[in-house]
Amino acid sequence: MRATTKEQGFYSQIFKLVLPIVIQNLLSAAVNSADVVMLNYVGQSAISAVSLASNYANVLFMVYYGLGTGATLLCAQYFGKGNMRAIQTVEGIALRFSVIISVVVAGIAFTMPQMMMRLFTDNAELIRIGASYLRVMGVTYLCWGITEIYLAVLRSLGRVTISMAMNMMAFALNVFFNACFIFGLFGFPKLGATGVAIATAMSRVIELIGCVIVSIMSKDIKLDLRYMFIRNKLLFSDFVKLSLPALGNDLSWGVAFSMYSVILGHLGSDAVAANSLVVVVRNIGTVLCFGVASAGGILLGNVMGEGNLEKAKEYASKLLKLTVVAGAVGGLVVLGITPFVLKFASLNETAMHYLKYMLLINTYYIMGAAVNTTLIAGVFRAGGDTKFGLVCDTIDMWCYAVPLGFIAAFVFKLPVLVVYFLLCTDEFVKWPWVLKRYKSGLWAKNITRDHLFEDEEKE
Repeated sequence: MRATTKEQGFYSQIFKLVLPIVIQNLLSAAVNSADVVMLNYVGQSAISAVSLASNYANVLFMVYYGLGTGATLLCAQYFGKGNMRAIQTVEGIALRFSVIISVVVAGIAFTMPQMMMRLFTDNAELIRIGASYLRVMGVTYLCWGITEIYLAVLRSLGRVTISMAMNMMAFALNVFFNACFIFGLFGFPKLGATGVAIATAMSRVIELIGCVIVSIMSKDIKLDLRYMFIRNKLLFSDFVKLSLPALGNDLSWGVAFSMYSVILGHLGSDAVAANSLVVVVRNIGTVLCFGVASAGGILLGNVMGEGNLEKAKEYASKLLKLTVVAGAVGGLVVLGITPFVLKFASLNETAMHYLKYMLLINTYYIMGAAVNTTLIAGVFRAGGDTKFGLVCDTIDMWCYAVPLGFIAAFVFKLPVLVVYFLLCTDEFVKWPWVLKRYKSGLWAKNITRDHLFEDEEKE
């Protein structure tokens, strides 16, 4: 019998969830970042090309995260309510969307990778390397869309250790196969950027197989594609109403954030190469912040599913304080890693100059991202308040940050580091509106329904 949230205190519950999620997020970021880090031994062009091509993976991750969020917030509340049949139905709905999107993007990657690269750069060498990388990555997209949804559902039920184990396995395999294809170990050919894509695809395929094995051993929630054909109008309506704004929010933010790479990509390969390593370090610095946000969303969802909205508000207050601490720790992590990155990075003098100051900018940028992520993607979404994030992030990114970046770079032709600094003000600009929404308490809602399957049972 599962323990209810009434039986344990906030901090004991949150830390049981946070640690596996932090490790999972760290490894998930590492699976994608390992490509860039290990390509440091191939050359600057390979790093730049793969960094640009990885923007598609970043956007796809936002799509899967948005769909997973819709599934998580519904499943977490129905788990608090004890309705496993509703959870299976929600999983099927989320899989339906993710599989279709994965097939479409993979098809484009297989057939038109050069066109995908031209959106980010007009450098012929980067297009050639990136296209070869993207063509193979199509396999990764197909597997990723399935595993991310299944692991999101497991996390919503508090089974975060399984997700951590799957990501740990994917990371270890990715690093191993990367080394094989970069250095020609164990008789493998040296394939550079293409080999790195093959390594990533192989690790994701094995991760999917691992999820299938976990599913077979599970007594209730399985990775069953037949769930996609379960029909329930009420749950589908709720999923669309809650998940699509979350998906739109993450997609809008992800595409806008990719525009930062477009801006930097047209400012020269030195800026692109420096930013590619900065992204790796920032991902490491933010894992604790995102872990707190994810764990908080799950815990608050369980509490609101039980109908205890006052306790949810109390927990949210504690979560916000914990987030500020996590943001400060994340900034210190970036600051601590910076000397090692500067020592081992194989970039030219200009790129190294950019790298140093971009990393310093990120030591405080993480705090802005931490607070916004916890409130928008954790607290608000736990109660089904997904539209606010969509409106807030869309206005912030598309009406402020992206236009500011383009104007600074191409109208006023400001130095690269000034442009980067201006781009990194986006998180702090939306703080007043996000904090005001949090204090209003409008996000605290029980979004579950009773008698979901009565009509079907009568038939």
